[in-house]
Amino acid sequence: MTPIAVTIAGSDSGGGAGIQADLKTFSALGVYGASVITAVTAQNTRTVIAVHDVPPEMIGAQIDAIFSDLQVGAVKIGMLSRAATIAAVAAGLDRWEARQVVLDPVLVASSGAHLLADDGIDVLRRVLIPRARVLTPNLPEAAALLGLPPAESEEKMREQAQHLLALGAEAVVIKGGHGRGEASVDLVVTGDAVVRLSLPRLAVQSGHGTGCTFSAAIAAGLAKGMGVEAAARAAKDYVHAALAAADALGVGSGRGPLHHFRAWW
Repeated sequence: MTPIAVTIAGSDSGGGAGIQADLKTFSALGVYGASVITAVTAQNTRTVIAVHDVPPEMIGAQIDAIFSDLQVGAVKIGMLSRAATIAAVAAGLDRWEARQVVLDPVLVASSGAHLLADDGIDVLRRVLIPRARVLTPNLPEAAALLGLPPAESEEKMREQAQHLLALGAEAVVIKGGHGRGEASVDLVVTGDAVVRLSLPRLAVQSGHGTGCTFSAAIAAGLAKGMGVEAAARAAKDYVHAALAAADALGVGSGRGPLHHFRAWW
């Protein structure tokens, strides 16, 4: 049977992040993608111009439509712009007993625009993190969720991941892309293990949608039956290759998107 994953996130009109990046990632990795749109954004490679929230009842209706018909193997959650949206998503996950949940705590767009209201951060911590099999924060997101400065060492990354585990996530993949050094290091942290994933840091101009793509790729791996470590490792390899080819894609005049289909064109 064809593996299926669903993305619950915002729409990016520029096609580089959000729902559009997730569906491209699912397709590139051999997974059928469905979607629940939580917000419609007017954005491009330079900036986010406007955000229009989808009503909570419509979010719930999309979730019910998908889960009542499709055999969903994994769920990726991205942009949730307000507390009411988070509550609607949590209720939908509970109704359908969704377990393979990858939560990407999207707080700020790569352009710097804030995508989650301040009152939503506490709700995200209390309501959705305990429902996540995998939480995928970057260094600023992990710090914001914990009220701490961003980690500047692998030791601090490990400590912050352990604090996030205590909030209820089964596993935390804390991403070091915002760090320094020749290597980009992510840590896959569970209750009994820490796995280090390291690849050379790439000097590229593009990279819009990197976080969305990474979490979607993990969800694709889970939908295909991989464990968390294997899915995270495969996701890092995929993102690294798509990022390496991003500048050659030449889309937009700002921070361009990854080349999700670099293996084909």
